[in-house]
Amino acid sequence: MKYLIKNGRVIDTSIGLNKNLDILIEDGVITEISDFIDESKADKVYDVKNCIVAPGFVDLHAHLREPGGERAETIETGTMAAMNGGFTHVCAMPNTSPCMDNSAIISLVLDKAKSANYAEVLPVGAVSKNREGKELASIGSMVQKGIVGISDDGYPVSTSDLVRKALEYCIPFDIPLMEHAEDLTLTKKAVMNEGFYSTKLGLRGMPSIAEDIIVARDIIVNSYVKGWLHIQHLSTEYSLNLVREAKNRGERVTCEVTPHHLFLNDSYLESFDTNYIMKPPLRNEKDRLALIEGIKDGTIDAIATDHAPHPNEHKNCEIDIAAFGIIGFETALPVILDLLYHKHGVSLDRIVDLMSVNPAKIVKLEEGRIMEGKKADITVFNPDKEVVINPEYFKSKARNTPFKGLKLKGCPVLTVFGDRVFECKVGD
Repeated sequence: MKYLIKNGRVIDTSIGLNKNLDILIEDGVITEISDFIDESKADKVYDVKNCIVAPGFVDLHAHLREPGGERAETIETGTMAAMNGGFTHVCAMPNTSPCMDNSAIISLVLDKAKSANYAEVLPVGAVSKNREGKELASIGSMVQKGIVGISDDGYPVSTSDLVRKALEYCIPFDIPLMEHAEDLTLTKKAVMNEGFYSTKLGLRGMPSIAEDIIVARDIIVNSYVKGWLHIQHLSTEYSLNLVREAKNRGERVTCEVTPHHLFLNDSYLESFDTNYIMKPPLRNEKDRLALIEGIKDGTIDAIATDHAPHPNEHKNCEIDIAAFGIIGFETALPVILDLLYHKHGVSLDRIVDLMSVNPAKIVKLEEGRIMEGKKADITVFNPDKEVVINPEYFKSKARNTPFKGLKLKGCPVLTVFGDRVFECKVGD
């Protein structure tokens, strides 16, 4: 089957490409890129005038729930949802049941992803056995199976000693320790950010220092070990400054932020809607604006969804027992384009960096993915088309999103990965 993507503006910052070009794909491989390709060469033509054609988006942080949590999501529905949102690669976190802490479970996940044949799954192995924080998991054997990093996501690495050992162990494999930064002693039974709104609403709060303490600890250990530390879903101004300072010293520290921490703040909890309950919690407006500045000045490396599907009953309940997290694959791009491109003037080149090029570097995908002879790995999006988010179009099994019914400017149009071409639809 031959597909022609025509009249799009191709942006691949890894090779300095920003130009209107046509792209011909044959049997999943890019066979021609040119200023003009005749439509007669293709079996199907996608006219993407006024759209951006970018290397496929890479999500550094997602929960596919399988094995063990298939009521919320499966690898098949999750990777289908990812493609509907513009993602061709998804980093799957290890907090499954059983935990992704050994090569057998990694192989199971990869086999199921291959059978699904949607977005490619890049597994992240656990730091410690069963994520219990006692002893290192079998990292070497998991690397051989294909993990791209290690994390005890959902929990921080338990001790400074274990952080040191994990960082040292990762050095020969050149993979990052991906840290969920939360001092659990400061967040027990808490449901939202500690501050004005938690006091007003009478809800137990998580102080921002719960994140800052772990980020500071890990940066100090990493500076000594000279490893690679990646901070997941960073949410506070103080933590951002710690990362900025470490980068300025030349240390190998990378970080990601989520669309919801950029777009929302803790005032939204006044609605008592459990779709605003997440970890880390939505922070105050000062923190939110600081994250946007971190996007603009280059401190933040990537935007990741932290896609966290839950069954309806785990969200449709009292706020103090609701599950943390929201789905993110299918809302990420509209949220980011509306907020960063249209409201804050962040360039499309920078957005492609944040959602494609930089995360691809972190997981060691090849640069210049939009080139002749390469496997088709493409996201097409319209930065100006308005869409009203409608979960009825979602491919995820879950519906726990705070963005339902929101009118946003910008949306995914087409996702191409190998011989799979997915026409995206996330709203009306």
